[in-house]
Amino acid sequence: MDPEHGCIDLGGAYVGQKQKRVLKLVKEFGLELYNINEKEKTVLNFRNSWSKFSGVIPPFWNPIKLLDLNHVLRTIDNMAKEIPADAPWKAPKAEEWDAMTMKEFINKICWTSTTKELLRIMIEAVFTVEPWEVSLLYVLWSIGSGGGVEQVVSVEGGAQEMKIIGGTQQLSVKLAEKLGNAVKLSTPVVCIEQTDDNVIVTDLHGNKYKGRFVISAVPQTLLSRITFRPELPPLRQQLIQRIPMGSIIKTNMFYSTAFWREEDMCGTALSDSGPVAACIDDTKPDGSHPSIMGFILADRAREMVSMTAEERKQALCEHYAKAFRSKKFLYPIGYRENNWMAEEYSGGCYTIYTPPGVLTKYGRYLFQPVGKIFFAGTETSTVWSGYIEGAIQAGERAASEVLYEMNLIKKEEVWQEESSFDITSSEPWTIESILPSVTNIFHFVGCIGLSYILYKFYPILLNAIQNWSI
Repeated sequence: MDPEHGCIDLGGAYVGQKQKRVLKLVKEFGLELYNINEKEKTVLNFRNSWSKFSGVIPPFWNPIKLLDLNHVLRTIDNMAKEIPADAPWKAPKAEEWDAMTMKEFINKICWTSTTKELLRIMIEAVFTVEPWEVSLLYVLWSIGSGGGVEQVVSVEGGAQEMKIIGGTQQLSVKLAEKLGNAVKLSTPVVCIEQTDDNVIVTDLHGNKYKGRFVISAVPQTLLSRITFRPELPPLRQQLIQRIPMGSIIKTNMFYSTAFWREEDMCGTALSDSGPVAACIDDTKPDGSHPSIMGFILADRAREMVSMTAEERKQALCEHYAKAFRSKKFLYPIGYRENNWMAEEYSGGCYTIYTPPGVLTKYGRYLFQPVGKIFFAGTETSTVWSGYIEGAIQAGERAASEVLYEMNLIKKEEVWQEESSFDITSSEPWTIESILPSVTNIFHFVGCIGLSYILYKFYPILLNAIQNWSI
């Protein structure tokens, strides 16, 4: 809670209608949700052009661009459906897809530079990395875990639809209240020792805790900072050396009024230049504390990390003024940011990503327990990986595994869940699902042209063939 600007979510914040675990907790704790503003239009500041539009797909007048973008998004969804939610390395083309970066895939499938740039923005916004850093298989697996591209990137009806009044931190606080004194804050774990009967956990202050099992939700990349006795298996140690966290600085710029709404702009802007590729309205539901939330992502975050907060603030003001075509954005009344790359106990955000070759060679060790140690964390989830929903699901899965080891539940009761794509299987048929790709259009036109040529010159060709035969 900021005394000047109210509650500011500088970490996980958004809730979607199909994220059932978060919604269950919200209801259980008597919290309230509000919808992110999308009543007005989204701004597209792209390739030296500017426009406002409603919906998810930008208003390209060029039909080739629209067909290309539609085909790419449908192709990604269809490929993601082939990925087993709990074992992506078992996908029919796992080796092929894991050997390819997302950038290579984009260059291979996209016809237009516009679609390539939009895909780059999507990868940055969803995964906080550049397309050249991340494997195609990992992207498909993660998108599948959220039910498809449209679910993952959308506000209305998607993953960014709602926030919790009073802030998401209330979920953690109220869960901690249920556990009472068992919750220890500011006590980083430095050692985990397994004996024949127990696990002994030592914190930074020298305190020791004994239990039968341990569930770790520490980001996988930070496990190397903990001493394990006996040490972790070699391939798990290899895994944690190969799965970095994403690069992101989350920002909130505050203004005296939400003046953008008066100019028929909802506060969402997509830009192919500047420090923020995507921003969104973060004004409170009662209209107080008007704000624009913007992510500084991937290469942009790494380039700006050496700047001061004031320098980043100024750069964002200038970017918003250009992106929204309004000089009013140059005059904020406040600014808050969180550089997640500087956080000692996360090292980045939203979650891990896997470069090419990692998921097929080491991915299975994300889920496998080591003796009495079980692993949770959103990166181990099979639905909504990288989201709060995924973190809750991973905790449920790890807890059920421990309950089984304690002989408190049967094997068939151990948690399991199907792919998130089940939640979209009943959606109504749309025209987008049958629109052809640019390649198929060209093939069709080519066939028509060839048929016309054959029809037009068939008598001449036939006569030539007959004369040649004689």
